[in-house]
Amino acid sequence: MYLELTEEQKIIQETARNFAAAELEPVAAQLDRGGDRQIYLDNLKKLAELGFMGLNVKEEYGGAEAGVVAFSVMMTEIARACAATAVTVTVNNMVSEVIQAIGTEEQKKRYIPKIGSGEYLAGAFGLTEPGAGSDPAGMTTTAVLDGDEWVLNGSKIFISSAPYAGVFVVWAVTDRDAPKGKGISCFLVEPCMPGFVIGKAENKMGQHASSTNEIIFQDCRIPRGALMGKLNDGFRIAVTELAGGRIGVGSLGLGIGLAAMDFATRYASERSQFGQKIANFQAIQWKIADIYTELEAARLLLMNAAFRKEQGKPFAKEASMAKMYATEAANRACCEALQILGGYGYTNDFPVERFYRDARITTIYEGTSEVQRMIIARETLRQFS
Repeated sequence: MYLELTEEQKIIQETARNFAAAELEPVAAQLDRGGDRQIYLDNLKKLAELGFMGLNVKEEYGGAEAGVVAFSVMMTEIARACAATAVTVTVNNMVSEVIQAIGTEEQKKRYIPKIGSGEYLAGAFGLTEPGAGSDPAGMTTTAVLDGDEWVLNGSKIFISSAPYAGVFVVWAVTDRDAPKGKGISCFLVEPCMPGFVIGKAENKMGQHASSTNEIIFQDCRIPRGALMGKLNDGFRIAVTELAGGRIGVGSLGLGIGLAAMDFATRYASERSQFGQKIANFQAIQWKIADIYTELEAARLLLMNAAFRKEQGKPFAKEASMAKMYATEAANRACCEALQILGGYGYTNDFPVERFYRDARITTIYEGTSEVQRMIIARETLRQFS
């Protein structure tokens, strides 16, 4: 792998960095404290106009076709400024890629351009349930064919962007008698369909500007043609096609960690105690050295996973490694950044407190660190069997 970015990737990275500095960073704290939601939605539209909602999507469906490495570096720059915006961007890209991978031609042309253009401010995934989080094969939401319609019943939780998503990729049990994980199918559901309900919003620790809601299906009727991929093949889709989302979340975590340490390092270069800048003390220097080393290692793991996906090579293990390491490194970065700021870091007068809260979820969503370790171990052991 050649580690230098191409000219196109550099332009995408610079464009994302400039947009984040001009549009996202100035309002991030305000949005975190419950500021005007319309500002957040307007920024999603602007990001779509820049082409960032479909970076790895084919041009024929309105995408930029810039590749996975470009997507990763873009995500990092957006997350440096506003993690809540970044999570919607990564999910939008994931939704478009899954539809592109397994949808019919009609489904691709109907939905992907709307996400990429910003006509749909967001797409969303309906996978997690109250009793099926890390074990999605245990879901209980059902879909029963009734004439020319599927009838969905059940609920999903922790659905990012639910109130403003234009389409949902939803998994449901279609064969109750099949072995666990074998009778699940994947559907495209629009919020206007009868029986679809947006439930309560979660009161979260961080990433406040991004909405996270329950969605409920009460005899929700969707067209027969809403089935995506093969019948009863949805679980395979969930565990394979979504692996790319781990590159997005890992890149998001990296951005938060870099933002926290950049702020803390500047602070250490200006803050004086005991007659000198605290950056002169070895205790602070070692924090800076250790964390930036970890963040660089995370970046390289992410680049490797992104490059492998872009080249059409197996990347599931590499994506899990990158996601696990990058998000855990981000949490350590935010912890040490807060420590460098001392008491000021614990106040919301400085952004490190927000970074600390925003980073915490990254080791949980899109597969916990524990699940990533299971995948890494399984794939590694397979090489020895």
